[in-house]
Amino acid sequence: MYTPPPFRPDRAASLAFAEARGFGLACAWDGGKPIASALPFYLSYADDGTPRALFHAARHNPLVKLAGGALWLLAVTGADAYVSADWYVSPDQVPTWLYQAVHLTGPVRALSGAELAVLIDVLTAKFEDRLSPKRPGTSSNWTSGKMTAARLDAMKKAIVGLEMTVEEVEGSFKLNQHKSETDFAAVGNALALQAEAGARQIAALMREVRPEAFATTQTEMTTLQGGV
Repeated sequence: MYTPPPFRPDRAASLAFAEARGFGLACAWDGGKPIASALPFYLSYADDGTPRALFHAARHNPLVKLAGGALWLLAVTGADAYVSADWYVSPDQVPTWLYQAVHLTGPVRALSGAELAVLIDVLTAKFEDRLSPKRPGTSSNWTSGKMTAARLDAMKKAIVGLEMTVEEVEGSFKLNQHKSETDFAAVGNALALQAEAGARQIAALMREVRPEAFATTQTEMTTLQGGV
């Protein structure tokens, strides 16, 4: 991943972002062309701290045959937004695109049946917890225990659990960090007014990254208004 220094998050921030998203594009090379599938995942850590990404795919997914071979890439993306050059205060700017992305790379192995059972429950719990509290009348989160044994066994036979041992973590959080405070705040404020949810999410992230830029802009506006 090409990442200029101003946009490069540290390893911990990249992993935290990937875990929070929990959804990415798993990519591998079959010897003739790239194969990719969008898959939910979760991260766990070995005793030595090595990250592991766990996910599953349909048994007939071409990716499954590539487990145990060449390295895979798990690309995780977040919000993104187009930036018009007209939004900057400074002249001679160009349009750009702001975004967050993390790439995890490493070998992948197929899981055993027992490991798959754990994966299903852990992965489901991760996303079920985000729904709390559920609608009235739903007493608890969904678990595999709510299925009949026969149906659960059939479902497990239709999928294959996979585990990536993450050997490389790369991230790019491109939020215009290299711009002046005036230009940074101008773009952030413009994005906050856009209809697209992604643009507003990027605007919120920009405020988290450099709150002082927006505070300075607000102070300047207040000063100007007071002088009128």
